[in-house]
This record gives sequence, structure tokens and C-alpha cells, in this order.
Amino acid sequence: MTNYVYIATSLDGFIATSDGGIEWLEEIPNPEKSDYGYAQFISNIDAIVMGRNSFEKVLTFGPWQYKKPVFVLSNSLRNVPEDIRDKVKIIRGEIIDLVSDLNQKGYINLYIDGGVTVQSFLKQDLIDEMIITKIPILLGNGFPLFDQLKKSLKFSHKSTEVYSNALVKSHYVRER
Repeated sequence: MTNYVYIATSLDGFIATSDGGIEWLEEIPNPEKSDYGYAQFISNIDAIVMGRNSFEKVLTFGPWQYKKPVFVLSNSLRNVPEDIRDKVKIIRGEIIDLVSDLNQKGYINLYIDGGVTVQSFLKQDLIDEMIITKIPILLGNGFPLFDQLKKSLKFSHKSTEVYSNALVKSHYVRER
């Protein structure tokens, strides 16, 4: 099993503005209409695990865009919109148990998405690989990707790519 993070941050490490905005992600010119490697990444993923805040943000993007099953971590959310009930399941409980349950159901490669969710997985040392794209903007404040940890987690650098002479995407693998 492998749990992946695939996310973009500002230079100062924020994934969203203090009001949850992510419009700044689309300010970088993309004349080639590149997906910056997302299609290749997602092709190896069995399911997506995201937090409630990310799920609610994704719902504002228009028609449902995910082809993979999505599991939403939430203790408060009870229902999902009817048109995506066959694509989205709400899960609750201890993260380690949820991951084990998903793995037993055949979801081996999980894409972990959302700031609080990523932080929770890191706190339990459940992230195996991180692909982080730095966007050349300083937001000054907002929602950080990382939070305090009880112990250091070491990662090895696997690769770095530069897109549009602006975006720097680095891939890290957890040292065990």
C-alpha cells in the first residue's frame, strides 16, 4: 500500500488563503494547457481520501471531476449530493483503521488530499510519498500544508521538474 500526497503550495507553504481561496493557483499562465503530470499520477491511484473542507470546495467546481472512488473523512457530514452517491462515500473513525479497511477492499494506492487530512496522516506516519508543486507566490497567511509533528519524518528526494519556468514540482519518498 502507498499513500500519496499530490498538492500545490505557495512559496511560503500555504495551500489556500485564510478564507479558503485557491484562485491564486490559476494565475500562472498555462498556454500549453498542461496538467503538469496529474493524469499520469492519478492513473496509478485506486481511490482518493479527502477531508470535508476539500470535498465542499470541490463541489463548487461544477460537474464532478473524479473518475476514481472518493472517500470523505468527516464526523459531521451525513450525506453527499444524490448525483454523486455512487462515486463518494463518507467515512469516519480512526485513520489507521480506515486505511486498513480501504486496503482490504482493494484500494492500495491512496491519494490523500486536503490540508487537515494530510496533516492527520503525517501525524500518524501514514504518508509514503509526497509530490509538492511550489507556486511562485507569497500568500503571507492562510492554511498551511504542514503542522507540528511529534517526531521528524525523513523523506528522500526522488525528482524535481520545472513547468512553465515557474512551477517547481518535487517528488519525495518516505525513508523507513
